[in-house]
Amino acid sequence: MNKLIKFGLLSALAISTVSCGDDFLEKPALEGSASLTSSQLEQASSIDPEVTGALMGGVYSLTFTFGSGGTSGHDDFGHKSYDIFSDMLSGDMALSTSTYGWYRASITEYQSTQDFTYGDNRQVWRYYYRIVRGCNEVIDGLGGTDVTPESDANKAIMGQAKALRAHSYFYLTQFFQKEYNGAEEILPIYRSATDLNGPKVTAAEIYDLMESDLTEAISLLDGFTRGNKTEINKSVAQGIYAYVLGARGTDYTKAYNMAKAAINGYALMSASEITGGFTNVNTPGWMWGVDLNDEIGLGLVSWWGQMDYFAYSYPAFGDAKSMDQGLFDAIPANDARKAQFNDAPGTYAHLMPLGKFYNAARTRYGVTRIVQDDYVYMRVAEMHLLAAEYALKSGNASQAKAELTALVSNRVPDASYIGGLNDNQLADEIYLQTRIELWGEGKSYLAMKRNEATVTRGSNHLSFVGTSIPYNDERMTFEIPEGEIQFNPFISTQNN
Repeated sequence: MNKLIKFGLLSALAISTVSCGDDFLEKPALEGSASLTSSQLEQASSIDPEVTGALMGGVYSLTFTFGSGGTSGHDDFGHKSYDIFSDMLSGDMALSTSTYGWYRASITEYQSTQDFTYGDNRQVWRYYYRIVRGCNEVIDGLGGTDVTPESDANKAIMGQAKALRAHSYFYLTQFFQKEYNGAEEILPIYRSATDLNGPKVTAAEIYDLMESDLTEAISLLDGFTRGNKTEINKSVAQGIYAYVLGARGTDYTKAYNMAKAAINGYALMSASEITGGFTNVNTPGWMWGVDLNDEIGLGLVSWWGQMDYFAYSYPAFGDAKSMDQGLFDAIPANDARKAQFNDAPGTYAHLMPLGKFYNAARTRYGVTRIVQDDYVYMRVAEMHLLAAEYALKSGNASQAKAELTALVSNRVPDASYIGGLNDNQLADEIYLQTRIELWGEGKSYLAMKRNEATVTRGSNHLSFVGTSIPYNDERMTFEIPEGEIQFNPFISTQNN
């Protein structure tokens, strides 16, 4: 296993054992970081360049570590936890059978998003701010947010830390603001690990920081060759920036250019690959992900433990996550992605992703309890879809059609129908294709907000069947958690 990840796991262990007190922004105990000044870190990295990599590895490991949201719940396993949260909030993922109760009341019945005392608010908040804190530890160790390190190795680490910090702030803005309003005070902002509690600042200030971080990250990562896909490289930073710009909605031309730049050097997943299990981080169409293995040691408490019918998992034993019936019905019969879902009405496994996310052994209940299949965080199909969306929003329908056709022609025998769509039809088609292509990958919620969409729940949900919920409904965003209101004096004052 890559040395960076070994160090990362040690750091993650140190982070996860910090007590859960009232300080929701507690300082992660990244090993050795508190005692390293900028000059010491530069000197140490000249002797062993993996010193800084170890610190950044600790932050990366939080993205797939059990309990990184500060709970012992089986829905707390890093960034992929919130892919499930968001897909369920959007309605595209149906909880069609619930035996163990995970997600049912708090997420699919929207109790968390309407009650700030629910733990899911705290979990989402704590996870992304913990990543921010870890990135700030790395940035501080390299001299601070306004410093450009001298060595190429440390420039790359700084670029990764700034990109991942922006990524975390992006998800916080999506989960805690209904829609972009630059003047609305929404979240605290922290640029250094020495920052503790802080007041809510405007969305514009947070987006400005994200844009600054990503601009610098793209420059710092230019020429960087990563050791594995867990690390953020230039194209991933460009992909994150494309999401940020699209959510802000003020410069779609720049957003389009960023999505196009991110595509460079990658290939789309083929029709066979999209029904091949989504298990290998080395798939050419994957831009960013994690190579999971025995040493990492994930088991039931993981994304696979919540999603894979062919594993020792909740879906195997009675918690079915399925594609929304209405969305499935919208997939043409000749679309390769139709085969990703089990079309067996009246059965437990109806519309479960048995042909999209599965262990190669396809043995229900699993041949092993250790997860060896990988996590995907970003892939090139997203960039084609974003490019299509942004091209249309910037007034270039012909380019939007070309981008969409590049993807859809790999999924259906004939995508020529796209050429005959008017602008409104094309916008609807891009949004639909985004929901189909990226189902279960945590992107439907983001697309719902960008497109100001309303989604109607299909017949296979356990609650709110037939209910139409708009993107800016109160139920679509989390609440600042109770503990943050109680123990952050700035937030307490602002909320009075």
